[in-house]
Amino acid sequence: MTNLPEPAPVVRLPDGQYVYADHLPTIHTPTPAPQVVHQHIHQAPPDRTVQRVALGSGVGAGAVAAGVYFGPLLVGALTAIAANLAILALLAAVLSWGVVTVVKSVGGNQGMNAAKSLSKARRRR
Repeated sequence: MTNLPEPAPVVRLPDGQYVYADHLPTIHTPTPAPQVVHQHIHQAPPDRTVQRVALGSGVGAGAVAAGVYFGPLLVGALTAIAANLAILALLAAVLSWGVVTVVKSVGGNQGMNAAKSLSKARRRR
């Protein structure tokens, strides 16, 4: 028996080198940074209360599906109609203001009287 220590096993590294197991290079693995979750909140899901009530009252699934499909289409169409009417109302107001201004400036006293009667007529409606 010798007083020599037991030799360490030899290990082959991934790069092809042979080293003793007690002299393995320390691999520094950095602790991963905590992941930040980016939650994008866009819009609330559509309210399905009406559809649930309709299914509970015995209306068929086809009618509910039609409501789900055509409901937003109807809202979009009504919104477009309301926007068009608002633009037309604004256009009518601007044109009437322009007519009153031109009549006042061009007509003299008669124009002033015509503008007053026009504004009175608008107030009576």
